[in-house]
Amino acid sequence: MHNPSMFDWNDLKYFLAVARHGSTIAAGKALGVSQSTVHRRLDELERRLGRTLVTRQPSGYCLTEFGQAMLPYAERVEATIGDFTRRASDIEQDMKGVIRVTCPEPIVARLIQSGLVDVFHAQHPSLRVEFVMSDRYLDLSKGEVDVAFRSGDTDDELVGRKIAESIWAVYASRDYLERHGEPQRIEDLARHLLVGLDDSLANHRAVIWLKEVAPDARMSARINSVLGLVSAIRSGIGIGPLPIALGDAEPDLVRVLGPIPELTRSWRILTHPDLRRIPRIAAFFDFIVLRRDALKPILTG
Repeated sequence: MHNPSMFDWNDLKYFLAVARHGSTIAAGKALGVSQSTVHRRLDELERRLGRTLVTRQPSGYCLTEFGQAMLPYAERVEATIGDFTRRASDIEQDMKGVIRVTCPEPIVARLIQSGLVDVFHAQHPSLRVEFVMSDRYLDLSKGEVDVAFRSGDTDDELVGRKIAESIWAVYASRDYLERHGEPQRIEDLARHLLVGLDDSLANHRAVIWLKEVAPDARMSARINSVLGLVSAIRSGIGIGPLPIALGDAEPDLVRVLGPIPELTRSWRILTHPDLRRIPRIAAFFDFIVLRRDALKPILTG
């Protein structure tokens, strides 16, 4: 009993070439091999199948009844292998190039120092992560970036996975506390000099929260980035809210209030649904989701 599953798929191309060209010489030319190779591979295929596919006639080779019956199936295999090869090549092309990632500036340094980006590059040598830094939300649907790490309110049309919590507290420099004393309760903020984010980030939760809890307080500085906020508070010109990942890392800063529950949000990795299906973006997205535990300390301090 013959087992047709044991035949070599490659031998089908010799059968197809003989069927199309009617001779082993022409088939060999079409495939770029010798006539004897065509004979040998065709004989092997017939031996494996236990049936004859072609017969030799004075005018050349003709398909047997069995050969005629099997021809359309061989053509389907050929078409499918062609599709497979093309798709593999498309995906290889897709897996080359740059993944533009946006996240707050302080997180970039931590991500790079953690070695995670190096691990990703080692796994995908043809891909490169490029950081696009901005405290304003860059637009993924307009193609400004491919992937975002964000804490805070997210656009409904984006797809994402939660990877950590973003926790905020109120900080002051030791120098400021010596000069102005320490607030004991949230209500005390109204009597202090405050540092906050400027109108370019008017929708940021930290801006909205400060307006609610200390609407009449004096603002000593308004800054357009969270990193700028760290510098201003460190300089002693006022007190203000910061992510604990940044505030706790500063030896000169003291956490005076908090964590503030109203400022807690989820850190998410986000992308546009259309981008999520692109292999190079999917590779990065899945890499990050698998390494959520390693990312938590990077994002949350």
